[in-house]
Amino acid sequence: MVLPLESVPNFSEGRDSATIDALAGALAGRVELLDVHADADHNRSVFTVVGEQEELVDALLAGIACARERIDLREH
Repeated sequence: MVLPLESVPNFSEGRDSATIDALAGALAGRVELLDVHADADHNRSVFTVVGEQEELVDALLAGIACARERIDLREH
């Protein structure tokens, strides 16, 4: 029996809903997205995802790729 793994990645974006939605979509396309918490005051978003090992790694890499495309830390 393979048990699911959980990951709680966070990204430096808590104000731009389009970017938060894109990150959620990138993650959820491969694993189950359980929760999204966006904090505008700290400009951070935290996502909770679960899935099997390979799918979880793929989801996290997709989230990273999305963040690289959409988040410019020089604008923070």
